[in-house]
Parts: sequence; structure tokens; C-alpha cells
Amino acid sequence: MEKDGRRLVIFDCDGVLVDSEPISLAVLVDAFGQAGVTIDADYAHRRFLGKSLAAVIATARDEFSLEIGERFLADLRIALHARFRQELKPIPNVAKALDDLERAGHSWCVASSSQPERIALSLTITGLFDRFSPHLFSASMVENGKPAPDLFLYAASKMGFPPEACVVIEDSPAGIMAARAAGMTVFAFTGGSHTTLASYRDEIAALRPDRRFDDMVELLHLMQK
Repeated sequence: MEKDGRRLVIFDCDGVLVDSEPISLAVLVDAFGQAGVTIDADYAHRRFLGKSLAAVIATARDEFSLEIGERFLADLRIALHARFRQELKPIPNVAKALDDLERAGHSWCVASSSQPERIALSLTITGLFDRFSPHLFSASMVENGKPAPDLFLYAASKMGFPPEACVVIEDSPAGIMAARAAGMTVFAFTGGSHTTLASYRDEIAALRPDRRFDDMVELLHLMQK
């Protein structure tokens, strides 16, 4: 049931609001390589897309016996933030989509697997911070990251909406599964520069999101359908 006819749109950040995934995965591949573990972009895409830092750390430990410590994380953040400042761009037409949602009386927030400082930096660089602050929710705020539903349920609770009044915009399989587990409508956004692989699109299609779209201009229209 919608809340007074309004809905809450919960946006993932990376790959949905900002075109960050190719940068993030490249930095992660390089960081693993410097730690003596060779992985390629395809592996990083399959194993880490949409996952929390805790999940990355667990994979490094369980699959490669690589213990990620504070030095690794600090170097990773420095490299990532430097490249973000040089290269990061917003997903086209996000501002237009937010204007449309505002006119229609809907609410929105961010619920991302990234750390709070990375979310804030990404949105600041791309000029979107003021459109979302203070409604920024991170996987670090809940016990279990995506694909568990914890983050989306937490965001909805803080925003005052029941799950059935929420629409999640996600680009990753983990995020789509999390939205499904939370009992929310989920739209798969496949307009980021990391979404061109046929294997990725096949995986998204297999999860049967409620809608799939490539242009943020379409968002309100899809919600109204």
C-alpha cells in the first residue's frame, strides 16, 4: 500500500546515481595485485559488483587467504578517491528524474553498500549531494549487507515508509536480491558504463526485476505504469 499516494524511491549509488563501477573495480583489481593476488576485471565484476566492503574482505580471506588490514584499506581509499575526483561523472538525467519525482510528490533516499564517506564524496563530486542529504544510508549501518534485505528495510524505516510503498533502483544482482528479500518493488537500471556485458544482462534478466530501464528520464513513467 502506498503512503498517502506517495512512494519512496530508494536509489543505490554506484552505477545508479554515479558512473563509478568501472573505476572502483579497476582500483580493486590493482589493489589485489599489489597485495600479491591476481584477479581480472571479469572476476571482480562477478564477485564484487554491488557488494559491501565486508563482503570483499570475506572473499579475499576465504578464496585467497588474503587478510585485508587497515593499510590495504587506507591505500585503497586514497587511490579510489583520487580517481573519483579526476574521472567520476553522474549518471545522465538523474537530476531530471529527481525533479520529476518531486513534482509527483514522491520521496527518495540513497541506500548503498559503500562507506558513508565514499557516498558523500561521490555525490559531492557529481553535484548530487544536496539533492539527497541527509537521507544517505550505508551498509555499515546494518548487520548484513546486500543481498540481505537489512539496508533497504533500515532506510525505509528511517524514511517512514512500509516496504510495499518502496521502489528500489539497483544495478547489481546483489541489490536486486536484497530488494526482493525486503518485499519491495525493484527496477533494474542498466544504463551505467559497466552494464554492456551480455553475461551481466543475462544475470539481471534471470532475477526478473519488476522493470528494467537504461535512461533515468523513464523512471517516473515506469512507476506510474
